[in-house]
Amino acid sequence: MKQIDLLKTKALVILLFIFSSVAFGQGKRISIVHSDNSTIDEEKLPGATVLLGNVYIKHEGISLQCKKAIHYTKDNYIKAFGNVLLKQGDTITQRSEYTEYNGNTNKALSWGNVVIRDPKMTLSTDTLQFDRSKQILFYRTGAKIIDSINVLTSTTGNYYLENNKFQAISNVVITNPEYVLESNHLDYYTNSGKAYLYGASTIKSKNNFIFCEKGFYDTKKDISHFTKNARIIYKDREIKADSLYYDRNNGFASATKHIIITDTISHMVLKGNYAEYYEKLDSAFTIGKAVAITNTNVDSLFIHGDTLLITGKPKKRIIRAYHHVKFFKSDMSGKCDSIHTNQETGLTQMFKDPILWSNNSQITGDSIRLLSNTETEKLDSLKVLHNAFIIQKDSIGFNQIKGRNIFGKFIDNDLQIVNVVGNGEIIHFVRNDEKELIGIDKTTCSSIDFILKDGTIQKAKFLTKPKGETYPPSMLPKNVRKLRGFIWRNNERPLTKYDIFIIDEK
Repeated sequence: MKQIDLLKTKALVILLFIFSSVAFGQGKRISIVHSDNSTIDEEKLPGATVLLGNVYIKHEGISLQCKKAIHYTKDNYIKAFGNVLLKQGDTITQRSEYTEYNGNTNKALSWGNVVIRDPKMTLSTDTLQFDRSKQILFYRTGAKIIDSINVLTSTTGNYYLENNKFQAISNVVITNPEYVLESNHLDYYTNSGKAYLYGASTIKSKNNFIFCEKGFYDTKKDISHFTKNARIIYKDREIKADSLYYDRNNGFASATKHIIITDTISHMVLKGNYAEYYEKLDSAFTIGKAVAITNTNVDSLFIHGDTLLITGKPKKRIIRAYHHVKFFKSDMSGKCDSIHTNQETGLTQMFKDPILWSNNSQITGDSIRLLSNTETEKLDSLKVLHNAFIIQKDSIGFNQIKGRNIFGKFIDNDLQIVNVVGNGEIIHFVRNDEKELIGIDKTTCSSIDFILKDGTIQKAKFLTKPKGETYPPSMLPKNVRKLRGFIWRNNERPLTKYDIFIIDEK
């Protein structure tokens, strides 16, 4: 008997659990507040009540109005037809042609010209699902969302009512008066206007084109930050970087890591680890292994400095480099503390302990100026001002030219004509046509003209009060074969484009 009673007790508990689960699953019943008429046809619609005319229904914080509804009382389910108006509280309204609503799950499915509004946005679509328990809207057949500043369209998306967040997926387009943003996946907050981009995305405006694979855009403040494969393309310039910040209103961009700024008109590339670009000033600067590459279509010139600054419009651009400056070109390299290049005039000025290497010539002075032909982009002339010194290595010594100022002329980028003006001095290892040493010329003269070929002295013309002679090699002691101030600095010479980043020890 005890065993039978125990079995009865267990069965009763199971039945109570089942009944309570069913009751819990049903939830609060849908309330029919009003309808002009109602009918029941068990043969056609078993278990249903047909409500006609000015139907008004309530359920747990929502109201539903329509022309006709079918109410399945047992299932706590309703189908609404004709000018359906669904309201949640005082903030959310939805209109559609048809709506099905389940009172047990608090889920609605609407279709036919669906339009839903809250204080931040208006969403229109053909078919919309509404999960009231999670406060999420779903659409899978395309939708348009309009807020105070943007129009968003996408094929698929979710809208989270609690935090005003759209999660738009597939063929996403945000249209703003200033630009069009396209992506395959973004999260957009209607209250703040902030968009978070995932996957390949573009932003097109009349001034530029932006691409990234991950980023953030504040559509109200027009401020953005892109963090993967980012680039901005202007009419004549492109900026690429690992990370890119952009302020559209102020025309300002800053970039970090693996930066490449390309000027498509003047064929210049600027690289570094941090850069800033000012669109209205058409200016940029970069630091951190900074390098400017000019003449990218021909023999490129590589310029490095702790800081590189580029200003001005194309053809009138000015390049400035500051501190630990080095540059390299196949036929010329140099070093100084700062450099200034004007592309309009073709003038390059080197300041503070400048040194220039041209073929096998080492050129130094207080300041060095190079002039290029702006049409051909070839070197035209050279000025070395104050304490000018040219040194060329010979197999047994050094050819040397020294003076107050030195002026040079380039032919096909080769220094071939040199004029020494003031306090001229020369040491020249004279060789015959067979390159045999026949003497050492040591002369002082106020003004001297030289003809060079392949970086060696071919002819010298002494113009004003020359004093000196050509000595047999054995008659000129080695301790007087170097002019005062002689320093051979070949160990500092950049031999490749990578050497410009080497900082020499003092």
